[in-house]
Amino acid sequence: MKIAILDDYQDAVRKLSCFSLLQQQEVVILNKTERDLDVLAEKIKDVEVLVLIRERTAITNDLLSRLPKLKLISQTGKISNHLDLIACSKYKVAVAEGIGSPIAPAELTWILLMNVLRQIPNAIEGMKKGNWQVNIGESVNGKIIGIWGYGKIGKIIAGYAKAFGAKVLVWGSDQSRLNAIGDGFQAAESKIDFFKTADVITLHLRLNQETNGIVKEEDLNLMKTSSVLINTSRAELIVTGSLIKALKAGRPGFAGIDVYESEPVYHVDFELLNMPNVVCTPHLGYVEKNSYELYFSKAFENIINYINGKPTNIANPEIL
Repeated sequence: MKIAILDDYQDAVRKLSCFSLLQQQEVVILNKTERDLDVLAEKIKDVEVLVLIRERTAITNDLLSRLPKLKLISQTGKISNHLDLIACSKYKVAVAEGIGSPIAPAELTWILLMNVLRQIPNAIEGMKKGNWQVNIGESVNGKIIGIWGYGKIGKIIAGYAKAFGAKVLVWGSDQSRLNAIGDGFQAAESKIDFFKTADVITLHLRLNQETNGIVKEEDLNLMKTSSVLINTSRAELIVTGSLIKALKAGRPGFAGIDVYESEPVYHVDFELLNMPNVVCTPHLGYVEKNSYELYFSKAFENIINYINGKPTNIANPEIL
């Protein structure tokens, strides 16, 4: 089968051990995200299988209507709002879901948190310019780490916080807060209490209709001038423009950001990049060798199983 792997920015997939699973197939790898729908459709019009790297390309009715030979989409990780499953079924395109791991995103969250608190990037840049000890950061120990969303990643973050001598304050659904209390952590009495109290707030929510724009400017304005907001989940959880306004107003005082409304970000004049109180990373949460092997091995296994007439993990089995 002719297979296309989209949005492999780093040309990393062909170097993975699991890539050997596709050695008998015709594989095309696109290293650049193509925003022009006409151009993208032309490049992949003869493709029978698409491999998606998380949510980098939107699969819409318009795109699917231009891909007459497409039979299967193999998703790395779970499908989300980037993929129109109803449209896929309409065009008889099977969608295979993959698996993921919370480990790399949780580690990246903690790395960002510590870099922001200790102001490591600013110190490194200062030293490169010939300056010595340009700032004084703060330790994690004794801080109140606010976790919104106590799922797989949130639980790992709570464990990190405990190991570093920080206090944990959880906000989220009733069940999330009950789970946190059951694990020996504190749940916030209200969202207002959560934003006012936490020294660091880190977001770990799935993006859906209910959570889109769930963090508003008035929420951010409740935070301390010394507090930190970390977002390694989805940019759209925060109302568009609210974070920049809040940072300029000084509440929160700092931020660590790994996700953006439009990716990739290639513009050096991107506003968050040029704010001294913000540490930005280029959506590295899941971009890690072991995670890639996990994500792609399952995606490729689903393809081989489909080719062999034994489809697995199909999200729309009614079209088979």
